[in-house]
Amino acid sequence: MFIPFGGGMPLRHKAFSDMDSVRRFLCERPQHSCFYSTAYWKKPHELKMDDKLWLGADLIFDLDGDHLPGVTDKDFPGMIEVIQEQAWSLWNDFLEPDFGFKEEHLQVTFSGHRGFHLHYRDPSYFHLGSESRREIVSHIRGEGVEVSDLLERSRKPNATGWAKRVGLGIRSVVEKLDAIHEGDTKLLKTSTAALKDMMEREGLKGLRGKSSVEKLAELMQEPSRRGRVLDGRVAALNNHALLFQNLIRADTSVVLGNAGETDEVVTIDTRRQIRWPGSLHGKSGMRVTEFPLSRLDPDGSNPFDCLSEGIALSRQELVKVEMVVDDAIARFDQTVIDASIGDVIEIHEAGATFLILKGWARLC
Repeated sequence: MFIPFGGGMPLRHKAFSDMDSVRRFLCERPQHSCFYSTAYWKKPHELKMDDKLWLGADLIFDLDGDHLPGVTDKDFPGMIEVIQEQAWSLWNDFLEPDFGFKEEHLQVTFSGHRGFHLHYRDPSYFHLGSESRREIVSHIRGEGVEVSDLLERSRKPNATGWAKRVGLGIRSVVEKLDAIHEGDTKLLKTSTAALKDMMEREGLKGLRGKSSVEKLAELMQEPSRRGRVLDGRVAALNNHALLFQNLIRADTSVVLGNAGETDEVVTIDTRRQIRWPGSLHGKSGMRVTEFPLSRLDPDGSNPFDCLSEGIALSRQELVKVEMVVDDAIARFDQTVIDASIGDVIEIHEAGATFLILKGWARLC
């Protein structure tokens, strides 16, 4: 599928016999954005979907940082940092250990804008329908996981899967409650947002507001009660025990955040169009960039830097642009843009294109 410049109708059902044909088409008719089908078809050139004869589809995990609770793409470098951590956690903490996914079947790409795509091409999964794919997403999200049933198992040193995550979650939530008790209002806001989102998604009732979380943070300061909670005996929190368990289920160190675990619509769609690696993203001017799995790890020896390696346009010619928004932060290589409305800045073509496509600036 191709989206033309100027807001025209997308060009669908386009099939090519080889890469040279694709290159010729794009040279003759440059496109705003390029996508390819993650499904496999016996007759992909047919115009009617039923006539294409579906054979199977890749598993696609699409992670977008701007959907995470408390995260905004107005701080673009900060958003990318968070979503890269989430993408690595999705693979390292869920897909590989829980499902036995193998790196040899994985393709990792920077989406060219707000996140990352994990393309999994193991032929043994091609046949999965939407419901089976939804079960994978549900497991990652921890939907239906009863924290109370896992507390005893979480205390064992050989705990695995969700029992192990619950054990780690207890410590994570206690540390965050300590920070909230000490006055970290930003953490209080993001934790409450994640809690509300999880409870609404799963139809849960109970305490979920800021005042309840602050009260729980206060309760955790009593040494005896604190020790019992860290040992997995959360009943010591009385009426706030369920709130503590729900905070574990909403904790992004245990259950990946709202969009971070993967955009469900993308993963369950067996006929999905996804951005073509190597193409430019029409909303940023950055390249959809493939890179090795090892570089997805933000704490690795050579982490991928999409705000440098995703730049495709010229860094040579300078352009003057005027900012039309406040509180927007961008980075290009080591250059950070943190300007206000009306500020005129001089930036290279790649940076100017990004700022203009984002709606953050205009040409002077």
